[in-house]
Amino acid sequence: MLDKISKKILSELQNDGRISNVELASRVNLSPAACLERVRKLQEAGYILTYTAQLNPQLLDVSLLVFIEVVLDRTTPDVFDAFKRSVQVIPEVLECHMVAGGFDYLVKARVKDMNAYREFLGKSLLQLKGVRETHTYAVMEEVKNTSKLPIR
Repeated sequence: MLDKISKKILSELQNDGRISNVELASRVNLSPAACLERVRKLQEAGYILTYTAQLNPQLLDVSLLVFIEVVLDRTTPDVFDAFKRSVQVIPEVLECHMVAGGFDYLVKARVKDMNAYREFLGKSLLQLKGVRETHTYAVMEEVKNTSKLPIR
């Protein structure tokens, strides 16, 4: 169970992963040495997975965000495994989730534009073993986009 200080550390790191240890320690009312030890323990315990930079998709020319429902032709372990292995190496795919419901996977991808999406769909996704059909939802406006987890 996390105590109040560890929760505050995690919250501060989610807001700014580049914060200096001295500044973080000040914000959570610890000495720098104690703060550094807390962060190390949080990493070792698996609470902190990695540190990354959030990039601007418009400046990187991948402004079209799409969600794709994927239906497989068979729901067998070998088809699931083949799909999972294949989708992990497609750079346009940001997330892929196996879901319960009317389809098997929900894929989140970024591409330059609709032409790039059509190429991506035809040359990448539809070529994967076991893919029977897809349904695409192009995002018109990103209302909220965060990777910050609620910490209570």
